[in-house]
Amino acid sequence: MLFRPFSLQPSPIFLAAPPKRILLVCTQRIGDVLLATPLARSLKSAWPAARLDFLVLPGTQGVLEGNPDVSEVLAFPQRASWPEKLAQLAKIWRRYDLALAAIPSDRARIFAWAAAAKTVGFTTNDEASWLKRHLLNISVPFDNLNTHTVSMGLQLAEALGIPAISQVQPPRVSAEQWNRRLAQLNLQGVSHYAVIHPYPKYRYKMWDSDKWVCLISWLRQQNIEVILTGSADPEENAYVQKIAGEVREGCRNLVGQLSLAETAELLHLARLFVGPDTAVTHLAASSGIPTIALFGPSNPVKWGPWPADWSAKSSPWPTVGSGQRGNVTLIQGQGDCVPCLLEGCDRHLDSASRCLQDIEVSQVILTASTLLNLEQPIRRHFPEPNKPTD
Repeated sequence: MLFRPFSLQPSPIFLAAPPKRILLVCTQRIGDVLLATPLARSLKSAWPAARLDFLVLPGTQGVLEGNPDVSEVLAFPQRASWPEKLAQLAKIWRRYDLALAAIPSDRARIFAWAAAAKTVGFTTNDEASWLKRHLLNISVPFDNLNTHTVSMGLQLAEALGIPAISQVQPPRVSAEQWNRRLAQLNLQGVSHYAVIHPYPKYRYKMWDSDKWVCLISWLRQQNIEVILTGSADPEENAYVQKIAGEVREGCRNLVGQLSLAETAELLHLARLFVGPDTAVTHLAASSGIPTIALFGPSNPVKWGPWPADWSAKSSPWPTVGSGQRGNVTLIQGQGDCVPCLLEGCDRHLDSASRCLQDIEVSQVILTASTLLNLEQPIRRHFPEPNKPTD
């Protein structure tokens, strides 16, 4: 059997036989799990007879619902007692022929090491201890700045010597289930609509709520239905309820009513999506619909939405500047500090980001008008809201 020992550089790994069971570990947020699906697609394409399981954190497994490449999703809580941690390791101990740690964390590497004798994963320059290095047979240097999350994950496929497939796979539900949900939500027959996801969880990624109101009102005046999406989080619900209540033309608020897979189904037939740097924006991009992403302090090279038909290995986005790639238009706030890669102007999660707040409603409307093939955007009814002073 040919099997290469640990290496600091990616190199082909040779197995005695095609793996029958593969574990992909991605114990991070929803967006990270979604953007690991191209790696799963690459693995299944190379070894179609293999069983591929995902190990994730609770609350993120919904983004893998209906994924044709995934056999089982294991959700292990991050905070666990030692007996619980040992039980987690025992559940996966040597059940797999190959395990991949899709993020550079001790947790992911330990799970991969426990699951299989053959492991592939990431390490960073400051992670050179013997233990961290020897949890992996093949180690790929992790770049957290200049490589897109999708591109980074696909380097694990290249280290295995298999073709890298860059397609992000959104979750799906069956046609029967979705038709039943459409009836329950009173959405049957609604076909000319845009989806707006205004809440990004952290304030430093937020656009102004009054600008969302202006945008939604403009869309409604174009005879386009607007559907608002979001989680059941109380703060998110209150934020979106406030926006919906201020739209005089009316809109449909589905916050807290859709699973991630149902949100993906809703997006699939939408004429337009607009949202900030959030997992749902990545879902919209992967669905192939016209998508507008509002970016401020976040690094678009690493986190810009991956267009549905983007086949290049490199990131679709430069560090600075707005632009369109495939079905995605990224609008980046302006300023010499953009992107600062920090948590807002005050450097904490609840901080505002002036670069985002300064994105004009008229710029988003003009972009939306082009994507919707409207002859001329209506702007005169919507003066720019007063800019915040905080």
